[in-house]
Amino acid sequence: MPKVYLGLGTNLGCKAQNLKDAIDLIALNLGEVCEVSSTYVSEPWGFESKNEFLNLVLLLDTNLSPTELLVQTQNLEQRLGRTSKATADYVDRLIDIDILLYDDLTIDSPNLKIPHPLMLKRDFVLVPLSQIAPQLLHPTLEKTMLELKCELVKA
Repeated sequence: MPKVYLGLGTNLGCKAQNLKDAIDLIALNLGEVCEVSSTYVSEPWGFESKNEFLNLVLLLDTNLSPTELLVQTQNLEQRLGRTSKATADYVDRLIDIDILLYDDLTIDSPNLKIPHPLMLKRDFVLVPLSQIAPQLLHPTLEKTMLELKCELVKA
């Protein structure tokens, strides 16, 4: 079964409950949740807001293809109260689910990019990801998540 790393974030409402609800729905609908990082508090990234984010990364075993997984994660976001991602601007949100890595695949299509193109710039991704998968190699950079996190912290 493919191993997928998902990044989850929320900065509205009961944030801890939003993450728990998302994990429960992922486990129920998308596959087996094998591991979950601790939560990571971060400032909004790419926009200004008074609301801090609560983030985590999880490891998922799934039978879904990358495209099916994208559709299903977007459906779960909507079920959990997320409004459309159609805008290019970042906004406050109840839940955000990003596909970070899907096995060692590289996908560059208009609707789906794997590895997630911004993950290397985001501490709220690399810190929890390196917690649960420190020796995991990035599929194109051939560096571990721990190495990538250390490089981000030094930058």
